[in-house]
Amino acid sequence: MEIRRYILGRLFQITLIFFVILTVLFLLFRLAPGDPVSRMVDPNMTPEDAQRLIEQLGLDLPMWQQYLIYLKNFLKGRFGISFHYGQPVSEIILNRLPNTILLFTSSIVLAAFVGVFLGKIVSWKKGERIDTWVTIGALVCHTLFLPWLALIIIWVFAYWIGWFPLTGMISAEIWTDPSAGLLRKGLDIAHHMALPLTTLFLIHFGSYLLVMRSSMLDTLREDYILTARAKGLDEATIRNRHAAPNAALPVITSVGLSLAFSINGGALTETVFTWPGLGRELVFAVSNNDYPLAQASFLLIAAVVLTANLVVDLIYAYLDPRIRY
Repeated sequence: MEIRRYILGRLFQITLIFFVILTVLFLLFRLAPGDPVSRMVDPNMTPEDAQRLIEQLGLDLPMWQQYLIYLKNFLKGRFGISFHYGQPVSEIILNRLPNTILLFTSSIVLAAFVGVFLGKIVSWKKGERIDTWVTIGALVCHTLFLPWLALIIIWVFAYWIGWFPLTGMISAEIWTDPSAGLLRKGLDIAHHMALPLTTLFLIHFGSYLLVMRSSMLDTLREDYILTARAKGLDEATIRNRHAAPNAALPVITSVGLSLAFSINGGALTETVFTWPGLGRELVFAVSNNDYPLAQASFLLIAAVVLTANLVVDLIYAYLDPRIRY
């Protein structure tokens, strides 16, 4: 009964927060400077045609009527037509979202795996040379400015050495070749993904390592670790089966939220590497006052982040009943 009440309470809070975000996004884009219609109107279009376009988009209606239509369409799963592309927003998002998930999920999972593994090792060797150098390396990676790092990696490995393509996700000559199989196309995507994946890995793994190291050091001072040693268990068993699983809880939170926030595609990363994902599309939509596309993108981000928070809270509530309030 207690856990059920906790879940219902969190669901109510998330629903309320999402409704607030929904309303704020509607007001934010309509009160922002810039006229989306002026970007769509052909210079040769007559004033009557321009006015007709405004009426078709519903931008001539009072704000409260636009808001009611906005809520009604949202409840029906209709996110409108992109002002720029002239296509349903849902189609645009579905086309870009897999590219974002592929790049960012791969980088975060890889960074988490390496960070947790190294954090577990160096915490066990606190004060030794390996702990010092690995921790310094993690701190450097954690504080790097992402666009600067991305440009350096592009300059060295794509421009100077020439091992990888400068930008994009695919090679047109391969994907237009009828004889190219799935393996060749998959390797082509991996070839293009290597540099942005490396950039994101270096940025993220340091934080996971530092969190895991700090958590492990706290866990190693717990009484049950002393009990395990008193029982005569070997150090590897104590570290891997007793200390590491409990110390990894904060990392689970960090990874879960990172995966949620990665849905926006990391606008800087996708822009620098010209990766055709949701983050790059979001920057374009905001810059061009494409209300429907920008709103739907932000709503998707909000929904995923709130869901991730709920999942993490439920995991913690299951693992530690003390936090059920």
